[in-house]
Amino acid sequence: MEIHLNRVDYIQVGVTSQKTMRLLPPLGKKTTQKVAIADHDGILTCFGMKKGEAVPVFKTLPGQKIVRMDLGGAVGTPQEKIFMCSGSQVRGFTKKGKQFLTFEANLTESINAMYVSGADLFVCASYIYNHYCDCKDQDYYLSGDKINDITCLSSETRLVPVLACQDRVLRVLQGSELAYDIEVPGPPSVLELYNKDGGDEVLYGTADGKIGLVQIGECSAATKWEIDNSKKKGGILCIDTYDIIGDGVKDILVGRDDGTVEVYGFDSNSEPTLRFEHVSVLSESVTSVQGGCVGKESYDEVLTATYTGWVTGLTTEPQKAEAGPGDEVRMSKETQSKIEALRAELEQLQVKVLQGREQYQQISQSSTAFSAVPVFSINDKFTLCQDDASYSLTLEVQTAIDNLLLQSDVPIDLLDVDKNSAVVSFSECDSEPNGNFLLATYRCQANTTRLELKVRSIEGQYGTLQAYITPRLQPKTCQVRQYQIKPLSLHQRTHSIDQDRPMNRLSLVGQFSFAEIHSWVVFCLPEVPEKTPAGESITFYFHNTFLGTQLEATYSKGEGHFKSDNISTISILSDVLSKEATKKKINLNISYDINDDSVSHTLKMIHPKLEHQLLLARKVQLIDALKELQVHEGNADFLIPEYRSILDESANLLEEYKKQPAHLERLYGMITDLFIDKFKFKGQNVKTKVSALLEILDNYELNSLLDFFSES
Repeated sequence: MEIHLNRVDYIQVGVTSQKTMRLLPPLGKKTTQKVAIADHDGILTCFGMKKGEAVPVFKTLPGQKIVRMDLGGAVGTPQEKIFMCSGSQVRGFTKKGKQFLTFEANLTESINAMYVSGADLFVCASYIYNHYCDCKDQDYYLSGDKINDITCLSSETRLVPVLACQDRVLRVLQGSELAYDIEVPGPPSVLELYNKDGGDEVLYGTADGKIGLVQIGECSAATKWEIDNSKKKGGILCIDTYDIIGDGVKDILVGRDDGTVEVYGFDSNSEPTLRFEHVSVLSESVTSVQGGCVGKESYDEVLTATYTGWVTGLTTEPQKAEAGPGDEVRMSKETQSKIEALRAELEQLQVKVLQGREQYQQISQSSTAFSAVPVFSINDKFTLCQDDASYSLTLEVQTAIDNLLLQSDVPIDLLDVDKNSAVVSFSECDSEPNGNFLLATYRCQANTTRLELKVRSIEGQYGTLQAYITPRLQPKTCQVRQYQIKPLSLHQRTHSIDQDRPMNRLSLVGQFSFAEIHSWVVFCLPEVPEKTPAGESITFYFHNTFLGTQLEATYSKGEGHFKSDNISTISILSDVLSKEATKKKINLNISYDINDDSVSHTLKMIHPKLEHQLLLARKVQLIDALKELQVHEGNADFLIPEYRSILDESANLLEEYKKQPAHLERLYGMITDLFIDKFKFKGQNVKTKVSALLEILDNYELNSLLDFFSES
């Protein structure tokens, strides 16, 4: 059963954070609901709909940026009290706007996640979880990685908090202790109870766009289902459950950071199925999603809030026929008055803009004039994508972007992104004196508030990528954002590795603290929490998203041990850790245990990728010649089947080749580095043999390559 929803815009507030909009409970069946939304200006706005117009119920004064909102109330009564957090403070308001609570959580960091249940308040800062009951401290927990969200299951005797943590784990707590954790397929960004009235099922959404449902037990959890992100949509920012289809089963409403809103229903086997999808015209992040009845009685809808503050409904109410010139359809008086009001408002705004421009010109020419830099918010995300071993850089601005300049002091490749409509141009840059390897400018079309870019780095080469964002504001202003390209930038955290692979070992011993070696590991590898872990030692596991090789890092005060099936990974770690120790004037005793079998193992892992890229390159080289023959002969019937299939697939082949610039050169570089690193640990310099290695790669055959590595 498919559903049809029609978009209707309500109001716009300031820039919003994740989960800062809620629908207040309805007063009766099928009646419309009030909407509460909080923004970065510190304003809490509550409004309802009357005769198609948004009518404010109350609006608070501006203040500190509001980052989360939740509804609460006495257990068993309508949850209509509004709670919101700013910094380390939680405030409570009644549905009529009267403030009844100001609570200072006394946290050293700002609150970024909150859950309210009766007299219980659960708040989380980056790594700290606190539970308060009647504003009195109850429980405390220090997480091993950053906390992104929190929800609580209510059993008959107690509340069970569940934390969504950046290291791809859901942590289930019991009091101030960890009961157990649940591995999920991506960094969980949002949690939601499937049944708000009770139950033991928790929905999660991940930063890389996956959705799942887990059943939380007393000692363990079971995954009921997972939805993969095969279509490469945006990350999940918000989830809600509501029976929008009307079949008696709660559907799942999902908002993504690329502006996509989805509704998942359930088939006869209780498996989730996509029933509706809506993509925002402006591709703004959907920060909040709620199911309910807002615009008109008896018509359910999916209400969304976006990053720039637009509150929009996707309603089941049928869209009325539009009246155009020559049409006999007559507009209702309500629609006519709406259009007239909009025209009058537009004229007033145009007059205000003209007056503002004149005033600005007069002030700017006076002797006492001074220039004020306009302030604007940027929502940015720099994340490693496992599927194609690239980094996704997403930039979202509250106003239209004029242009974006990218500068990098390390070699990186820019990859094509289908959603990106900006025009890119490259400038020549001299890498030697200035350290510039990339200068690229993106010129954006009008009303572009969100840009998505993809870059691919080379492991072993590390530095900084800088983005200069210039919006369409006067006077001209620019903000700079920096993103670190780490030495082992293509490694991603995982929960376990295959211990049966041939491993190389690197061991460090020296007069360094646990915090110092942890800071070195943070410098080398992505997805490692900046906070030094609790305890005396720690073990992290990683896998290389490009090659599939793996790394184990175990370290404590005075020693560190690293294992990998790729010699190049060990070589990079050795070089970087030595440099970092030298900066601190710490002497290191470094020892290696190199396994020669790991070289052939790594080459065999590279083999399918290299074979595919060589075949792709050969096919692309043939396309132009085959097309000429086809034009000359009038058809392609005379060609052998292999060449005919190349012609048939030419568009796909060219697209794949275009999306992977320098892919073959990158694989050549990895094999060359592996060759040099293998003999470096034996004290031999084999750079003179690199030309012979490249000749073998040009006439590639796996066995001859393995022979060359073993004979050299």
